Amino acid sequence: MPYKGTNSQGNNYTTPGGTNGNYGGSYHYSNQNGSYYYSNDNGSTYYNNGRGGSHYSPPPAKK
Repeated sequence: MPYKGTNSQGNNYTTPGGTNGNYGGSYHYSNQNGSYYYSNDNGSTYYNNGRGGSHYSPPPAKK
């Protein structure tokens, strides 16, 4: 069940209710400045600054 809210910085977030307990599930931030950030179940992250710049971090390597 998704949970939506606004944090203390005024940014909106959504937690889709991911299933991977190691990473606390997935979530998505949508920031007031137009940027957004995703944290995925598998540990990967994606950030877009809303001005054409983005950064992706792949999942950590499995040992």
